[in-house]
Amino acid sequence: MDAPLSYCDYVLNGSGSDHALHKAYHDELYGFPIHDDNELFGRLLLEIFQAGLSWTIILRKEQHFREAFDNYSISKIAGYSDDDVQRLLANPGIVRNRLKIFATINNAGEVLRLQSEFGSLKNWLDTRGCKSKEDWVKLFKKHFKFTGGEIVNEFLMSSGYLPGAHTQLCPVYHKIVTLNPAWKIKK
Repeated sequence: MDAPLSYCDYVLNGSGSDHALHKAYHDELYGFPIHDDNELFGRLLLEIFQAGLSWTIILRKEQHFREAFDNYSISKIAGYSDDDVQRLLANPGIVRNRLKIFATINNAGEVLRLQSEFGSLKNWLDTRGCKSKEDWVKLFKKHFKFTGGEIVNEFLMSSGYLPGAHTQLCPVYHKIVTLNPAWKIKK
């Protein structure tokens, strides 16, 4: 049986109408450390909305998500009202899932709480140290809604907190290593 194709192999050998979309994400965003809390939260939001769907759908809709969720402004999302929920549920540009919308609003409120305690979401993540995927999942489940194992794993890999976003043969891997992602820094 053949080994599963890595995302790097898929992007480097891929073609088709969505190839450019995946290539841009792979080459410029996936696995790179994120320093801005709103962007970190936006990545978590996208991973939550991706659950049960293909990443291609999310990449196609990313700009719509960004616009619908106020450029991923944590403070704005935490204050969303029932009218905002209805606005989101009526927006065909995003994935319209009530549970994921409520989880996102709840999670924004939790991030505000973590920011008040730790200064930023990034600081909260950084002070958690090098954890196993299982320990990260337990921690996320304690604080956030709709954060199962795959969501947490992909969020942490895609934002530089867990290794594995790129194979060591991928040229992007070497760019990321020079940026000292959290997974490379031993605490």
